[in-house]
Amino acid sequence: MNSAPPGGVEPQNLLGDEPGDQPGDQPGDEPAGRPDKSRREATTTAHPAALAVLIVDDEPLARLRLRGLVEACSEPRAVVVGEAGTVGEALRQLDATPCDLVLLDIVMPGGHGLKLADDIRRRPSAPWVVFVSAHSEHALRAFEVDAADYLTKPVRRERLQAALLRVAQRRAQAPPATLAGPVIVVSDRGRVLRVPVVEVLYLKAELKYVTLCSNRGRWLLDDSLGELEQRLGDGFLRVHRNAVVAVSAVRALARGGAAGVNAAGLTASGLAPSETDDGWQLQLVNGDWLAVSRRQLPAVREVLARAAG
Repeated sequence: MNSAPPGGVEPQNLLGDEPGDQPGDQPGDEPAGRPDKSRREATTTAHPAALAVLIVDDEPLARLRLRGLVEACSEPRAVVVGEAGTVGEALRQLDATPCDLVLLDIVMPGGHGLKLADDIRRRPSAPWVVFVSAHSEHALRAFEVDAADYLTKPVRRERLQAALLRVAQRRAQAPPATLAGPVIVVSDRGRVLRVPVVEVLYLKAELKYVTLCSNRGRWLLDDSLGELEQRLGDGFLRVHRNAVVAVSAVRALARGGAAGVNAAGLTASGLAPSETDDGWQLQLVNGDWLAVSRRQLPAVREVLARAAG
């Protein structure tokens, strides 16, 4: 026989359900046998697909070690879908097998990894690129081809895992950006800036450095003028042994006297009148003047005439 506590007050069920109540009798309760919403979401949420990785390296042992590191990575999951030892093999693999990521060596026979990376980013649905190199001096150039990361050999497992995680996160957010055009990477007081080639007005070699002048500013580069000229593409013209100019940035071609000589006895290009090779100079849209050499003068006139026509 049950007896009520003193005062005749029945005990309360602090969980809010009377004995014998079935789940689902109260609004918002789940029916019996059905997992709650959070558990349903957890059970129905699919794991992200494993990263499909292509390894490109001319050394078989390097490819074998990278494969082992990739397959040992549990988070994010990644699977090697192909290997290539040359640039040509890599291109054929990319045509035959879609992938999310290319682990790419830089110095290889039959082509340069930086050039291959530039070709890759021009493809529809381009995969991400992570460079793997024994040389650290190419790291700044890697930014020009939108590399997701740059690993130096010998590659450590945790460093590779960090690179894979970065690519997995970017894949979840958005595909690689559509190529807008080539860029030149510059260092500006500790920051790395990408200067679109279409914004470059001219490059001028001075002592040990090359000055890059764009419509946003000026920067000093360590690269040689010849190497930079090759990366600029069409639309640029060598006007002097120390200068390359964007044809679209030229305002006028005039003799040195028209450009004027400053109080130091130098033209606006920083040269003595006798050094301007017959005194011909180009005036650019930003007001700068650059000397034109005697050797380059006919080519300069031809290009400017063609552009004007």
